[in-house]
This record gives sequence, structure tokens and C-alpha cells, in this order.
Amino acid sequence: MDTRKIDQAVNDLVDHKRAWACLPVAEKKDLFAGVRAKANTAAQRWVDAAIEAKGIPADSPLAGEEWASGPWALISSITEVLDTLEKLAAGDRSKLRPQGTRSRADGQVVAKVFPASLFDWLILNGVTAEVWMEPGVTESGLRDTMAGFYDQHDPEGKVALVLGAGNISSITPLDVIYKMVAEGQVCIVKMNPVNEYLGPIFEEIFADLIDRGFVRFVYGGADIGAYMTDHPGIDEIHMTGSYRTFNAIVFGTGAEGETRRQDNQPINTRPISAELGGVGPTIVLPGPWTTADIRFQAEHIATQKLHNTGCNCVASQLLILPKMWDQADDFLEAVKNAIGEQPVRKPYYPGMGDRQAQAVRWHPEAELLDAGAGAEVPKTMICGLDPNAVDEPCFSEEFFGATYAQTALPGETALEYLNNAATFCNEKLSGTLGANLIIHPATIKELGSGLEEAIAALRYGSIGINSWVALGYLLARATWGAYPGHPDSDIQSGRGVVHNALLFDKPQKSVVYAPFRPFPRALLHGQFHMSPKPPWFVTNRTADVTNRRLTRFAARPGWLHLPGIFASALRG
Repeated sequence: MDTRKIDQAVNDLVDHKRAWACLPVAEKKDLFAGVRAKANTAAQRWVDAAIEAKGIPADSPLAGEEWASGPWALISSITEVLDTLEKLAAGDRSKLRPQGTRSRADGQVVAKVFPASLFDWLILNGVTAEVWMEPGVTESGLRDTMAGFYDQHDPEGKVALVLGAGNISSITPLDVIYKMVAEGQVCIVKMNPVNEYLGPIFEEIFADLIDRGFVRFVYGGADIGAYMTDHPGIDEIHMTGSYRTFNAIVFGTGAEGETRRQDNQPINTRPISAELGGVGPTIVLPGPWTTADIRFQAEHIATQKLHNTGCNCVASQLLILPKMWDQADDFLEAVKNAIGEQPVRKPYYPGMGDRQAQAVRWHPEAELLDAGAGAEVPKTMICGLDPNAVDEPCFSEEFFGATYAQTALPGETALEYLNNAATFCNEKLSGTLGANLIIHPATIKELGSGLEEAIAALRYGSIGINSWVALGYLLARATWGAYPGHPDSDIQSGRGVVHNALLFDKPQKSVVYAPFRPFPRALLHGQFHMSPKPPWFVTNRTADVTNRRLTRFAARPGWLHLPGIFASALRG
């Protein structure tokens, strides 16, 4: 292993880390404006490379996944970052604020962060998002817990190692931007071998920062990663992956590493932030659903499972249904149909077949939903899991693929069931990244304040109400990361947040709310919004066109984009 290029890259960053930390905010803003422009220029090539690698036909609506989770996510996030940097450059911290704040009965501060503009309201009409703060933060003191790095005088700077993700293409550049903006760190990026084909495109996008000595990219396998995590020039580490990789970095491998983990005796004591996924639940609440409601929400859940072939840290892995709901069987059958109807995809991510086969060995009764369709790795459903089972692997092992599980919980009322579900998720499921709740408007009304109490009780970093929590990933002002407080020895879904364009220093969770029904059908039920079927749904027929247009809008916001976006979205 020749490490000379790595050593030189790290040394370059060490030489420039103080310069970046102390660089005037206005100059940082100009540099990131350049990153946004280059990302827009490279967007089509970025998407073309991703769909080729993942085996998605160029004319398929599924190409929209790569627009939304690639260039759109990055460009829209940079736009919010530029707004924050502009406010910081003006020297008036009072301008850096959410759209509103409130305090819950227990004193917890909730900040409304979306929509933040008229364009936000128009593009994602009916969607709102909040960031809930950790205990101890007050409304009057909230601004004192924002953009803390910029309170430092003459900071020395740090070198961060960013271990890139191999699944969602925007994760790596978004992580770099957060480390640079929120924490003032220069970054050396190790691309994941699964998508290192994007490395040259990312180097082009970050060219101005590379030229200034603030960013470097390196490539290689696990041996290169291991060398870099222990490099003396690295001050901090940020990673996306599995808890096993985190444990290997912090405690070492093999039996000795496991012993050190159990004793909480790390061998790598650098600060490390991580986003590690887990077993993501979708909790469906009972209500007076129509046939159209059942079909739409079945497609919603198929999206939560099958987006990016299920290789998402926040993919839904466990569908939780109420035992007392008389429509539960019909809904479960609709979910199976919605999943089974989706086209066969290339299992591009390593190990997908092995993980699916292991799940079937655990549960030989599993249903193969596209058996006979020529799928190399069949979409798989495991139904009727016992929620009281001890050591149920479907509750503890992340599938990271197109395998889905289902269980049912008791409750005489919707509120009792919801509270049972929150307790079950907190105590039985591995991971704390994201949880989804699907709730009919009549049930929301019935729950009253009990809904917010259940949201407060759920120990997850992101929660979606009638929205897949992945929308929280797209909303740059929301935070993205695990629920806080995990020790190294039981890291669950990781620690720390990214995105977080308002630079909250003490966030606890983000909550995203979306309509239960799409436009125009919602109007027939007295719900007034203009959101059609979301363009990230796997069943959206114009997702490729809509998400490409949304990307171009994010790069250069303006009214002339809107007619084309709305026309495409309504055909979805």
C-alpha cells in the first residue's frame, strides 16, 4: 500500500486548516456559490453516471431518484447555506433565526424551519418541518445555541476525515459542506468503492476549494480507510455506514475489539460523528380510510422500502399495523401488491443477495413478491412477526435491501395503540435514525395532544408524519442524524447531525409533516393544499422530469421555472 499521496493530501490540509477556519465568512460564501454553480453544470453527468452504475434505464421515471437524492439535495442545501453565510457575514446574529418558535408544556423548544420562503410554500405546499431542541435550551437563549463555531476568535482549525457513503450520492458532498460550514474544518474525503466513479465529478464540483488547499479526495478500499482513520494528521472523523464499521474504527476488530467495546475502552479516541442507519419503523394508525387512501399509502410505503432498491439507511424495514383495525388485512395486501408491482432492479450494492438469503433462512415462510420475474434478488416480505419475540433478528439487523417485515400491536384506542408502538420502537428496535407515522386526518383530530406527546416520546432523530422521513433529508434546514446520547459502546444509529443549515448547536430531532392525501383528491375531503403525488414516489410517472426541473430551480430560483414544474408534477 503506497500511502505517499495520502500523506501529502493530509499534510496539505494541515497547512491550510487555520486559513479556512479564519477565512472571512464572505469569502466562504463566494466559494460555496461556486460549488453550487459547478454542481448545476455537472448535474446531468452526475445523474447519468449513477443510473448507469445502478442499472436504471435512462428513460425510466426511476432516474428521478438520482436527481432528487443527488444534485437536487446538494444544490438546494447549498442555497440554504449561502443564506446563512450571508447573515453571518453581515455580523448580525439576530438575523439567523427560524420562522418561529414555541415551547412545549415541559419547556422543550420547537423551532419551525420550513417553509422559509414563498417558493418553499409553493414547491412543497402542505409540508412543514420543525427542529426540536435538547432539554435546557430556552426560546430566549436559542440564538446563543446557533452557529457556535463563529463565536471563536482566531480558531486553529481541524482536519476532518469524511468516509463517504456508497448508496445515496449526495451524502458525501453534503457531509463535507457541513463539516466546513458548521465546524470550520477542512476535509479529506475517502470515496466509498461502491460509487467512487463519482469522485472525479465531485472533484470538479469542489475544484475551487481543492485549489485553495481546503479539500482533498482519495480512493481505495478498507486498507486505505484503516490507514486514514489512524493518521496522525486527522483530528476528527465523520462516517456513514454500519455500526460494525464504527466499532472497528473505535475499538478494533475481532474478539479483542468486541471485548474493548463491551468494556468501553476505545483505541481510537478522536471525536467521531456518524450516521449508521438501523431498523426503521413505519407506524400505521387506524382510521376511516377509503380505497383510494389505501392504494396511495401502499404506494407511499412501497417507496419507503424500494427507493434506491432499499439501500437507504432510513428505508422502512418494519411495517407496524394496529391489531384492532378492521382494514389492516386489506392494507397489508395492498402493500404487498404495491411492492410486487414495481420493476425488477439491479442489486447494485454489495451483499444484497446475502442479506436477503439470510432473512429467508431466519423466516422460511417469507413471501417472494416477484418470484418468477427474473429478479436476481427477489423483493421479499416477512409478515406476522411476534412483537414479543426475544432476539428477533428482523428487529435488530438492518436488511439494506428490498426485504420488508411486518408486525401488529394491540390497543383499544388509537392513542393506546400509538403509545404501545412508541414503546415498542424505543425498546425493541435497533437504531434511532428515523420513524414514520401514517395517520388519517380524523385520527389526528382524535389523538389531539396525544400525537405530540407520542412524537416527544419517540427516540428518533427524524420523524415523519404522513411523510417518509427521507423528506427531512432533503430539507436543508432540518437536521439529519441519530437521536442524541448514544455512547461509543452502544452507538445505535450514530451521533451528531448534518445538513442543519441554521446551525443549531443542540438539536434533538426534526419532525416533518405532510398531507395524508394528494392534490386534487384532498380537496374532495376538505383538505386545502396543492401537493400532488410526491416526485420521490417509486410510482410517480414523471419523477425524472419533475426532479430534474426542481434541481434547475434550486440552482437558479425564479418564477419562470414554476409552470414546467407544476405541469410535470400534476402528471405524476
